Amino acid sequence: MEYMNSSDGSSMSSSGVMKNKILCCECGTPIEPNPSNMCVACLRTHVDITANIPKQAVVFFCRNCERYLNPPSEWVQCTLESKELLSVCLKRLKGLKEVKLVDAGFVWTEPHSKRIKVKLTVHGEVMDGVVLQQVFVVEFTVNNQMCDDCHRTEAKDFWRCLVQVRQKSINKKTLFYLEQMILKHKAHENTLGIKPSPSGGLDFYYATDAHARKMVDFVQAVLPVKVTNSKKLISHDIHSNSYNYKYSYALDVVPISKGSLVCLNKKLQQQLGHISPICLVTKVANAVHLMDPRTAQIAEVQNMAFWKNPFEAICNPKQMIEFIVMDIEIVRDNEKKNFPGQGPVSFRHVLADVWVVKASELGINENTIHTRSHLGHLLKPGDSVMGYDLQDANINNADFEKLKQDVVPDLLLIKKYYDKSARKQTRNWKLKHLTEDVALDTDIENDYNEFLEDLEEDPDLRQNVNIFKDNSKVIPVDVNDMPDPSVPRITLEEMLDDLVLDDVEMTEEQ
Repeated sequence: MEYMNSSDGSSMSSSGVMKNKILCCECGTPIEPNPSNMCVACLRTHVDITANIPKQAVVFFCRNCERYLNPPSEWVQCTLESKELLSVCLKRLKGLKEVKLVDAGFVWTEPHSKRIKVKLTVHGEVMDGVVLQQVFVVEFTVNNQMCDDCHRTEAKDFWRCLVQVRQKSINKKTLFYLEQMILKHKAHENTLGIKPSPSGGLDFYYATDAHARKMVDFVQAVLPVKVTNSKKLISHDIHSNSYNYKYSYALDVVPISKGSLVCLNKKLQQQLGHISPICLVTKVANAVHLMDPRTAQIAEVQNMAFWKNPFEAICNPKQMIEFIVMDIEIVRDNEKKNFPGQGPVSFRHVLADVWVVKASELGINENTIHTRSHLGHLLKPGDSVMGYDLQDANINNADFEKLKQDVVPDLLLIKKYYDKSARKQTRNWKLKHLTEDVALDTDIENDYNEFLEDLEEDPDLRQNVNIFKDNSKVIPVDVNDMPDPSVPRITLEEMLDDLVLDDVEMTEEQ
């Protein structure tokens, strides 16, 4: 038996022990004493701890890249009902700082409904230390908004940084090599657009300066280039003191290409192991590779060394003429000229004394010309060979005019000649390009064919190039099916299978 004490309203049991309970001031339910003197049910009717938290909000979604906007300006990749998406949704609620978030989870909705429901459990302190727990649902509406990156991609003329690659040279084979290096290493992934230049170069457009600098560093790593940068002020905010610039990088590639003939000054000759002043450019990669055709001495000119002592081509591959080999004799080791301080000598080439006749004078006025060449391992009597006739060449170069007549050779043989039409017909491989908008005139097409021939003749050069099978060409199975087995060609093992995206569509239709 218990009875009520009329003085304080507390109850007392028959044993005389007081129970510390009070009655709710609203409904009269016995409760533990608290500062509000109300039960939980009545307290919820009077106080709402989620009043300052919106029950509806908006999240922004980019349909092109399928990313959500993470305030203030970051776009993140999120899947439905993922913790990343939950974090994005919670950042859209402003009143969460006033309460303690205990639990949050998604309520299932249709994926195409453009609605995201999140169930939240929060704790809040009300009326002098009373902690109240409340569960509620917030509905987010997914609105479509294009992100900045997709906007710049769609607006193809919108760019912040421009990288211009140019080469002041008659022959453009070096630019074709650079194009294949970019494709192989996928250095063009962050570009907004790629446009060919009427002068034969390429323009790369970027959204940020960091992506443009990455391309500049890549080109500097694969080719000797000179970089010139500039910036143009677009706008200026005087309140925040922020500036908006457009940046431009001009990359000037060395004005020489493989097969060109150059003339070196005395200072550079001494630095390169007293090499002959007239040298052949055998390769243009991260350095300019030179060789003296009469001694097979080789040298490399690095990027900084070239621009400190620049030199230009005195003869280009378009000036080569055809000669017919009449006789050839290999030079013995004891007959080679060696001197102290001489640079390295190429072991891939064989020196030989060659007697040739101009193909245009064959059978008319056969003036046999003697020269020493590095092509002794390739030539035999009756072969055709391309070379420079320096006696009849019109050379306008200050370093060349300073040379004595006994130093200048009458003739320099460059490479063995093969039938161009036959090589083009039997070429069963192809290359990819950065852009298909290039208007190929006769000169550029000839330069491109020469670049393809260099790939067939130089195994080291094609290691940096992705070569694909050309399914439209018939691949010869037997050696007898080939027009000339001695013609250099790329083996089937070095080719890659071209990816055909139509196969996926065919499977879906089936």
